[in-house]
Amino acid sequence: MAMNNASATSASWTGMVPVDDTALAVTDTGGPGVPVVYLNGQFATQGYWRRVIAELGTGWRHITYDERARGRKSKRSADYSFEAAVRDVDAVLAARGVHRALVVGWSYGAVVGAHWASRNPERALGAVLVDGAFPHDWLDEAMAQRIRKMFRRMNLFMPLLRPTGLTPRMNADQMADSNIELGKLSRERELGPVLDTITVPVRYVVASGTSLGSRGDEQEQIRASLDAVIARNPHIRIGAKVASNHGAILKKDFPAVAEAVREVAGLDREDAEDRR
Repeated sequence: MAMNNASATSASWTGMVPVDDTALAVTDTGGPGVPVVYLNGQFATQGYWRRVIAELGTGWRHITYDERARGRKSKRSADYSFEAAVRDVDAVLAARGVHRALVVGWSYGAVVGAHWASRNPERALGAVLVDGAFPHDWLDEAMAQRIRKMFRRMNLFMPLLRPTGLTPRMNADQMADSNIELGKLSRERELGPVLDTITVPVRYVVASGTSLGSRGDEQEQIRASLDAVIARNPHIRIGAKVASNHGAILKKDFPAVAEAVREVAGLDREDAEDRR
């Protein structure tokens, strides 16, 4: 389903992109603007980005998609692993004929974006990481049990919401496994080296307060882990610290996210001019 750049940029497109044993629902606004691919939260959908996209406007090429078993149309899979999520970025970009893109990820999507930018320095224009990709050892056995208990409770009502696309078509154990895998990947010894190897502009937009399942100041302690990353890697900065919490950041502080996208794109243009 891959296509050349000319056909991919000529018009907006909505459809299904096959990858592995599944297919993903993708929306591409087309056009000649800088391609921006948006990476969703762990169980979120592409609709969460609508305010950011509206704030940026039509001068950009916006590519959104729903991950495996998320949203109303993306299909189920036998593989909901993090590596599958990273592969899906490449599959979507290839299908839309895009070689280089600016990645914007929220929460789980921020970790995906960090890995993709680290692995693809020649293809990443830069990255905006929204309240995610913090290298901190927040997962222990007690937390893993909390996660499993939380998703089992949520599974009592989630089947009622699945037809709307508001909850994933995954069972409680699959969702818990995904969240626990994220905790392992977020450990300082795992995520720290990934962030250290990024050589493109990165701006974090950091929320305040709690997120689903967190207690007390747990979330702020996790966010504080960025200080050491910024000290080590000059490409990474905090673009904004906003008032809204983790779950509301894309709804309430979308202007800060859009501004970070503009800043990263501007830095990439400056780098390109310097190389000429």
